[in-house]
Amino acid sequence: MNSQEKLQKLIQTVEEIAKEQGAYWKDNEKMRKTFENCFVSTAKTTTKFLENDEAYVFTGDISAMWLRDSSAQVVHYLAFLKKYPILQEMVKGLIARQAKYIHIDPYANAFNEEDNGNCWEKDITEYNPWNWERKYEIDSLCYPIWLIKQYVAHTDAHDVFTPEVKQAFRDILNVWKLEQNHEDSKYSFIRVNCPPSDTLSCEGKGEPVGYTGMTWSGFRPSDDACKYGYLIPSNMFASVVLGYMEEFLREEYNDEAMAEEAAQLKAQIKEGIKKYGIVKDETFGEMYAYETDGLGNYNLMDDANVPSLLSLPWLSYCEKDDPIYKNTRAFVLSKKNPYYFEGTKAKGIGSPHTPDQYIWHIALTMQGLTSDDPKEKKELLNLLLDTEAGCEVMHEGFDCNKPEEFTREWFAWANSLFALFALSMK
Repeated sequence: MNSQEKLQKLIQTVEEIAKEQGAYWKDNEKMRKTFENCFVSTAKTTTKFLENDEAYVFTGDISAMWLRDSSAQVVHYLAFLKKYPILQEMVKGLIARQAKYIHIDPYANAFNEEDNGNCWEKDITEYNPWNWERKYEIDSLCYPIWLIKQYVAHTDAHDVFTPEVKQAFRDILNVWKLEQNHEDSKYSFIRVNCPPSDTLSCEGKGEPVGYTGMTWSGFRPSDDACKYGYLIPSNMFASVVLGYMEEFLREEYNDEAMAEEAAQLKAQIKEGIKKYGIVKDETFGEMYAYETDGLGNYNLMDDANVPSLLSLPWLSYCEKDDPIYKNTRAFVLSKKNPYYFEGTKAKGIGSPHTPDQYIWHIALTMQGLTSDDPKEKKELLNLLLDTEAGCEVMHEGFDCNKPEEFTREWFAWANSLFALFALSMK
């Protein structure tokens, strides 16, 4: 099949799965339609098969491919990879494309389909025509490793462990080790004529940090600048995927030396989190901070974008009943979190990336995926359905008092997580 025929086969397959799975809600037309629309969204509106067996998964309303978003956009397909070869081929092709991009520039968060120089803005940073945007975010490098782990777990296939993937591992290790001492890094990023959240202070280097063992991040998963350079949930995610990388390097590549590098870095990051990432709150007790600089400053908040503090069990960093996580969860789902909003129509976590009082569908879905309370999960599913503003798909953020006011008419990442959450409720 050529690339267009593959895409048609993919769309046909996901439509069939959506109808089959959606029949579970045959007595709830709104739920069934919303699930089906969200399930097909990634394949139908954001995917291209390329002629070199790679797959390009763009965000949808923006033509660029984010390493993070593209991984998250296929989460609801993972359980179906073994049964449907075209889905397996798509995810395998996506992993290959991600490895290619990481080697081109491990500091970039979003890429063009071709080296055409298209970009969000002409930023002051090291230029590469492949880059749509060069905001350095730890999670951009975490997600492709996480996706490889999911691919192998759901297919029992080991055909993704190419030399290019190993090179991507090498590039990731190099960056994360270097950014443990950010003052030694050449990375900088300046955007002109923009809000402070879109650029880095201190001539593009960000605010000063001390050594902690953790690895520095310029930006959050929201693409907003970090207030303090050690982003705790992203370092947690890095520690998880470094464990996966260590496993792959030993078992798939037989490279003990590089595997030991990954193991040591994981240990250093985890020790840094333990030493610098935990604070004691007078209301909630010991809990995780969102950011720190290693110099005594902390940012106590959570953001809707994943990795977040709320998402830690979903990322396999800890169990749902972990005491510090439970304290942290209580904090982030309270008004002490500056981005937790309660309105007349909804309550949940938003983001400084969107307007005040806007809650994110991603955050509501993640709250459900990390809950062990059936009542809470059912209420969240109903809330998601009640706030889609008649669009029968998920949005980015919506006004907690007026859900008909929202950002992004449809958002593939949010659609995928909704479909995953819905399937988990069957």
